[in-house]
Amino acid sequence: MLTYILRRMGAGVLLLGIVTLMTFVIFYVVPRLAGQTTEQLATMYVGKAPTDEAIQATIDRLNLDQPVALQFWEFVKGIFVGAQYQFGGETIRCSVPCFGFSFQNYTEVFPQIIKRLPVTASLTVGAAVMWLVGGVAIGVLSAIKKGSIFDRLAMMVALGGVSLPIFFTGLMLLAFPVHAWELFDTPTYVPFAENPWAWASGMFLPWVTLAFLHAAQYARQTRGGMLETMSEDYIRTARAKGLSERKVILKHGLRPTLTPIVTIFGLDIGLVLGGAILTESVFSLQGIGQMTVRAIISQDLPVILGVTLFGAFTVVVCNLIVDLLYAWLDPRVRVTA
Repeated sequence: MLTYILRRMGAGVLLLGIVTLMTFVIFYVVPRLAGQTTEQLATMYVGKAPTDEAIQATIDRLNLDQPVALQFWEFVKGIFVGAQYQFGGETIRCSVPCFGFSFQNYTEVFPQIIKRLPVTASLTVGAAVMWLVGGVAIGVLSAIKKGSIFDRLAMMVALGGVSLPIFFTGLMLLAFPVHAWELFDTPTYVPFAENPWAWASGMFLPWVTLAFLHAAQYARQTRGGMLETMSEDYIRTARAKGLSERKVILKHGLRPTLTPIVTIFGLDIGLVLGGAILTESVFSLQGIGQMTVRAIISQDLPVILGVTLFGAFTVVVCNLIVDLLYAWLDPRVRVTA
């Protein structure tokens, strides 16, 4: 078990290095391959209406006129030891981990991400509980009651959940339960430590909006897996031994089905933590996704780069956790992986 964990952690570290390299290539190398000059690349980091002085200063700060290898070294070094930027006669330090510096707002990118992370994390945690519990439960019941009215209705709703975009679902929830029927107040974020009830009630509709899409996918995935698993020989053997149907379903049927569910759950958590752009935009939540939208509109490329790097790291870490959970769900993984 320890060997498996160390091997997966080593693979995770290697993958983080590859992700860092690919992020650098996308933002620094690909534009040059597309024909951009050093000045044009620097303009992307300055923002709208840049001056010649600002462009030259950006070239010097980011070493854009240096060899690519040196640029990558400075990029990686900034993540682990920080970086320094000159603004006139003033030296400003970007603390560890330096995911970039916004030259439009004169602020570090990573503290901005951390400031908005509680909103995105609150949205992620609440919605994840809804879509995981709801999706798996509906999928199991649909598999057990295959062909019943419940099964047909559940799969119809799941198909609708997969088909309807988040912005449509969110706007419908704002239009009817909030404004037309006045069943809910306008969703707002309140810190959990300040008022847990206000936190939950303010995030409920965003949770439902985001969970509806994912729960539909989980329900279909669980149903398919359960139908396949319940037809296996060892399920018939468990029933022949006299085990209760509940134990057969939960212990022998559901557990193998959870392996692919854990896979997509880890990916979904990582992606949503990187910024639920549509949900946060519809409900005006000041999270990482909302910050990304504003950075795109204002062409604040360091913020976009920082969020991309943060989101990629989040996905890699979540996948590492998933790999470790595999060993608990299915001991055979420790031997074959």
